[in-house]
Amino acid sequence: MPKSYFDDRADRYDSDSADMFDRGVVEATVEFLAELAGEGAALELGIGTGRIALPLSQRGVRVHGIDLSPSMVAQLRAKPGAENITVTIGDFATTHVGSTFDLAYLVFNTIMNLTTQDAQVECFRSVAAHLEPGGCFVIEVGIPSLQRLPPGETFQPFTVTPTRLGFDEYDLAEQGLVSHHYWAVDGELEVFSMPFRYVWPSELDLMARLAGMTLRERWNDWNRRPFTSRSTQHISVWEKDA
Repeated sequence: MPKSYFDDRADRYDSDSADMFDRGVVEATVEFLAELAGEGAALELGIGTGRIALPLSQRGVRVHGIDLSPSMVAQLRAKPGAENITVTIGDFATTHVGSTFDLAYLVFNTIMNLTTQDAQVECFRSVAAHLEPGGCFVIEVGIPSLQRLPPGETFQPFTVTPTRLGFDEYDLAEQGLVSHHYWAVDGELEVFSMPFRYVWPSELDLMARLAGMTLRERWNDWNRRPFTSRSTQHISVWEKDA
């Protein structure tokens, strides 16, 4: 099993991703997912430290997670309520947990952690195998910002502060990017880079169709604001065919 990029940063993940732990962000996400799950169970791919799984479980939804990183799962296990969540260690694109669910979800750009098209296609197939007929698969992911790149450039900054710099380096030929992060921590420079494969909404729709799922709805955000040509991300819901 390959090593997760998050193993060495698990103890810092929550603080490094503080914006995503904002109460309003988490509550909107959980409300959206709880409505789709209803009385059924949910499968989170890339459960990590439990940012979404824990509050969703507290809403009464039975949550099972898959994650490649034992270190991230250890952070989850140290939090209140974790005893109500089951977790399987493995690659979420191929790992089967032996149960079926009414909802599966991938949040915070995690679909792009799969760095080949084949792996992303296999993820949709695996999710379809885990879903009950009529069950839903939800993905939250950004829209590639290629239209905002200066002519001839392949670098796009996303965070610039006195203590932090982040930028994406695009490989347009291979539909890939490397996300670079630089932090100033206690007078020391920390550096972290991670590869991704960016993916377009229409490509995800085709992956879903190949797996026997159909697009049900697409939104700009968890508050169901309309998805438009100016959106920088999308929340998409595909339903498994009966």
